[in-house]
Formats: sequence, structure tokens, C-alpha cells
Amino acid sequence: MTFSLVARCAQTGMLGTAIASSSPAVAARCSYVRAGVGAVSTQNITDPSLGPVCLNFMGRGNSALAAIESLRRERKHLEYRQVLCIDQSGKTGLHSGTNSLGIWTQADGVNVASGGNLLANEDVPQAIVEGFVSTEGHLGDRLIAAMRAGLAAGGEAGAVHSAGMKIADEVSWPVADLRCDWTTDCPIETVAIAWDVYKPQLEAYVQRALDPSAAPSYGVPGDE
Repeated sequence: MTFSLVARCAQTGMLGTAIASSSPAVAARCSYVRAGVGAVSTQNITDPSLGPVCLNFMGRGNSALAAIESLRRERKHLEYRQVLCIDQSGKTGLHSGTNSLGIWTQADGVNVASGGNLLANEDVPQAIVEGFVSTEGHLGDRLIAAMRAGLAAGGEAGAVHSAGMKIADEVSWPVADLRCDWTTDCPIETVAIAWDVYKPQLEAYVQRALDPSAAPSYGVPGDE
């Protein structure tokens, strides 16, 4: 029902994840990021608790692979779960349980990992990885490009209806958390449009949180 990626920007250290699914509000349940720690996508008969568990484990200095190995030792029902992790150094850890739905597979590359289930074909995660690696620019741009590449490669076996993108960078909250929880159009393109609007304002939103006295104008009526 889902395809996603977790990724790291080697230049900035930003961490992010992007996801799409036929299920509603997929990013609200499946996507987790933490600055300086990692990013996690937990999907396929989703257990949302696995995202924070992996981030907490990596936050203690453990690798993404060690986080996956810890899940396999300590958590029940992992045969139903698909979990993708990336740590602050860009190392990846992937788990796809034997009871993952439909056509399922996973792939990884430098600073990126992807996986999916109920896919149109086995090539989708590799296409996502290649879409990320072959794109330059802001991490958000690369996440969008990767998801578009996955969709172009076939995406999910059925129509996708929700999507999201989440990015962490230095501060304790996600600096971008954009979602389309349901649409009969393409949710990836809906998130891409939101990113085009949000990207130029991202740094200003962070500055407003850190020091509003030094923040740029709000650009609304009455603002001077």
C-alpha cells in the first residue's frame, strides 16, 4: 500500500523522509525525523511506535542497522512490518517482513534507502534511490524527485491518495512537514506544490521560532 524513502543530505546534514500510499494520511502514521539523529519510515500494516523507538535507539549513538537489529530482537510481529532507517552518518538499515503485502522490495544507496509494498513491480524502490542520487539541490527537492521517479516506475499497484514529506535540520522540530492526507488527484504533486511555496519561507519560519525580533517581515496586512 506504500512506497517511501529516508535520506540524508551530505552537504547540510539534513535528514528527511517522503512517502505515498493508497491509504489516507500515510505521513501522519509512518514518517519520523529527528535532527542530528536520523529518519525512519515504518509501513506495511503500520506500527507507528517503531518510528520513535528507532530514533531513540539511534539517538544513543547506535547505527541505523543496529536499530533494525534491535527491533528484530525485541519487537513482536516484525514479519508484518517494513521499516527503513537512516542515521546521522548516512548509513541505512532496512527490514521487510515476510508477510509484507503484495509485491514488496527494498533498495539503498549513498545516503538513501527506499522500500515499498503492494507495488506495481519490484523496480520501484531502486528507481526511487536512483531518482534521489541523480538529483542535486535542496534535500526537499531531491525527496520530491525521488518520489516522482518511483511513481514513474510504476508506484503502487493501485492509485495513491496520500503523501507527505518531512525534513529535520538542527532544531528539535521538523523544519518542513508537508502532507496531503487524501486526494483523488496525485498526492505527490500536491505535496510538491506545497513544497514550492514553503521552501522559500523555510528559513524564515525557523528564525521566527529562534528569535522573532530578528525575523523577516510576516508579509500580512498590518505588518510593518
